[in-house]
Amino acid sequence: MAQREAVIVGAVRTPVGRRRGILRGWHPVDLLGVTLRELVDRTGVDETLIDDVIAGCVIQNEEQTGNLARHAVLAAGLPESIPAVTVDRQCGSGQQAVSFAAQAIIADSADLVIACGVESMSRVPMPPSMTPGAPLGPQYSPRERARYSAGSASGELMAQGASSELMNTRFGLTRADLDRFSARSHERAWAATQAGHFADQLVTMHADPADPASALITADEGIRPNIDLDKMATLRTVFADDGMTTAANSSQISDGAAALLIADRDFAERHGLIPRARFRALSVAAADPVIQFTAVLDATEKACKKSGLNIDDIDLIEVNEAFAGVPLMLAKHFGVPDDKLNVNGGSIAIGHPLGSTGARMLTDLLCELERTSKTFGLQTICEASGTANTTIIERI
Repeated sequence: MAQREAVIVGAVRTPVGRRRGILRGWHPVDLLGVTLRELVDRTGVDETLIDDVIAGCVIQNEEQTGNLARHAVLAAGLPESIPAVTVDRQCGSGQQAVSFAAQAIIADSADLVIACGVESMSRVPMPPSMTPGAPLGPQYSPRERARYSAGSASGELMAQGASSELMNTRFGLTRADLDRFSARSHERAWAATQAGHFADQLVTMHADPADPASALITADEGIRPNIDLDKMATLRTVFADDGMTTAANSSQISDGAAALLIADRDFAERHGLIPRARFRALSVAAADPVIQFTAVLDATEKACKKSGLNIDDIDLIEVNEAFAGVPLMLAKHFGVPDDKLNVNGGSIAIGHPLGSTGARMLTDLLCELERTSKTFGLQTICEASGTANTTIIERI
């Protein structure tokens, strides 16, 4: 049997809105629905050929419950015959949706799959674990808590924000390091916006979903054109009085959606779809659930080994900016030069709609490889409780 190759043939994303900002009026199902619709329309794919839709979503509550992916397929006006499923791998959910789609194609279980993600953090209740000082949520069972208790060798489980301070200390990061990187995220994202680097990715969105004559949303809302490092340095720390993590050097709470069309390469070419990139490696790893962030190192090492590439072979590297310390940790560990890392900013500036970020980042990475005629791109995302995904793509 010939080896099947999974390729990306289309990728779009919405502008990212601040919490209770420009996308607050959009029901998350419709937010994803219009994204699916635009992906299909732009690629010109025959809708009846789509085998499945896989959507990442984290806060599966209220408007985001009940297999949101299936509701989005129907809201998009796609054929009722298209199945859909919603997955949760925390912040990497959109990236995991892509991995599942590519794996299904490589395994000859599907020929054409939409991988996507969505999160409306304006319209669903925030989990307790995302609130500074709040106790751990009910998903942490008595036995898990007992394994990671205050007196255990591993230490006590805590929310991600508190864990970020453990990471900062372990990897020798300073408050100045975190703040400078955060300012850099805004500077690069603003420069990319002004240069039009994101324009071709964006779904056509109106401020009022019920009024097609309302204002168009044409840019990510959270990017700040001017950053005052002196003012940033005065912000109080959030998770520890003597810590380093602040609201300014952490990802923004946001709304957004993104979607990619993944196909078998031979199938794509037979049906007039243009392969844009192929997958060189898909990996997932898990590590210490107390510090929570170090699995990005393990997942990246696994992906490089699977791909046969060294980190120096990679042209562009995207690390989710859940907290500024995460990309700084990875860059320090692997020796990544600054001009390869998050070249158009990241979630600190653009925002982090949890379930969609993986798909948004991959859309950005693909488009930047194409814009700069570079070849290899790597993307990695840390996830709550100590897991991480890494994906390596090769531009065709």
